[in-house]
Amino acid sequence: NPEEFFRFYRAKLIPDKSVQPNAAHRRLAELEREGKLRAVITQNIDGLHQAAGSKRVIELHGSIHRCRCARCGKPCPEEAVNTGEGVPHCSCGGVIKPEVVLYGEPLDDVVMEEALSAIARCDLLIVGGTSLVVYPAAGLIRYRSPRCRLALLNRDATDYDRAAGLVVRDDLTQVLWDAVEKA
Repeated sequence: NPEEFFRFYRAKLIPDKSVQPNAAHRRLAELEREGKLRAVITQNIDGLHQAAGSKRVIELHGSIHRCRCARCGKPCPEEAVNTGEGVPHCSCGGVIKPEVVLYGEPLDDVVMEEALSAIARCDLLIVGGTSLVVYPAAGLIRYRSPRCRLALLNRDATDYDRAAGLVVRDDLTQVLWDAVEKA
């Protein structure tokens, strides 16, 4: 039911314009500018990492900021999908779809390869703010090299805690904010 999908999408998946990057987003962007962070791999679709200044963001589940015609494949402005009412249509008559991965859809192969490559080459993999139960993303940890250290920053315990050299059970934003304050 496309009408219901777009109603839900606009009501629940498009953040209010007042939503801004938090301290964690800003700290990750700062680490990237300092050359200490090579990539952010995220399941988020909101674009807040880019809004905070991160340049290399691998979006596993796509982005609400990219839209494409399902018929002709033409990229379309996000406003065509993210605002208004009803089902958005391209000039060719096709439905314009946000470039987000919906439940039951596979992740993009090119994006997955980029994420796997980044993980395989890293010295330290910091996994933050996730319970590590959503697959296939949760399984990406297994692709780090044996020399790669693992740090888990999450409020709750995860199945990977024993494999980590560092486990911090706290709010990710607070942990990274504290790191900024102490730096």
